[in-house]
Amino acid sequence: MTQTEKKLHFYITKAVADYKMLQKGDKVMICLSGGKDSFTLVKVMHDLVANGTYELDLIVYTLDQTQPGWDDSGLRQYLEDHNITYIIEKRDTYSVVIDKVPENKTYCSLCSRLRRGNIYRFARDNHINKIMLGHHRDDVIESALMSMFYQGKIKSMPAKLLTEDKQNVVIRPMVYCQERDIARFAKEQAFPIIPCNLCGTQENLKRQQVKNLIHELAQQNPIIPQNIFASLSNVVPSHLYDQNLFDTRECDQERIYADSNCLITNESSEHLF
Repeated sequence: MTQTEKKLHFYITKAVADYKMLQKGDKVMICLSGGKDSFTLVKVMHDLVANGTYELDLIVYTLDQTQPGWDDSGLRQYLEDHNITYIIEKRDTYSVVIDKVPENKTYCSLCSRLRRGNIYRFARDNHINKIMLGHHRDDVIESALMSMFYQGKIKSMPAKLLTEDKQNVVIRPMVYCQERDIARFAKEQAFPIIPCNLCGTQENLKRQQVKNLIHELAQQNPIIPQNIFASLSNVVPSHLYDQNLFDTRECDQERIYADSNCLITNESSEHLF
């Protein structure tokens, strides 16, 4: 096992423990897109189950969205060579995306929604209780900034999520892993990567712009990405503007209550020494 692989094992098992992602006997599907991130997750999780770290019913799920140039032969061969249980489901979401999205607009949002809908459906139909995704720390950081810049919200990709319909639990065991380590590991393993030709043909995507911004800031101060990530679990509601988290309208009443308590304390102290 290389140092990179040891590092990934450490951070993945730490995230699983910190957020109580897995329980003995869980039926888990790992979503394998064919990219370096999901291939890394498949490899590490398969090894962790094989060595007895986790007792799970594990299946790998790949959605063939009928994109031009899609070739999953290498992916199939890899999974079969490593005795990994998998299923590849074919659903033509590509045609829907091309039909609905105007020319020169980004496909990612609709493409992701359609892919997510199929993943959730498959999980429900096959009584799978955990859906495992390969998002890493850099994805989390970029998503947080994108939500602020383009949606006016403070949110990101949670490590563990119960879907709105409460039918699926989504987990992201690689939230502590850095993309550079994953890229290095993918090269070490020579994964048969499948490129995404759909979004890869579009330039100046917002996520790439945000990624570049973070990279530029990190060049000046390397701790900036870690600080952004740490801020997501170090929230100070009283210093934000969400009245649902901290109702500033109660501040005056609390001050009056505090003053009255102070007055009572001072009056009582007159009878001491």
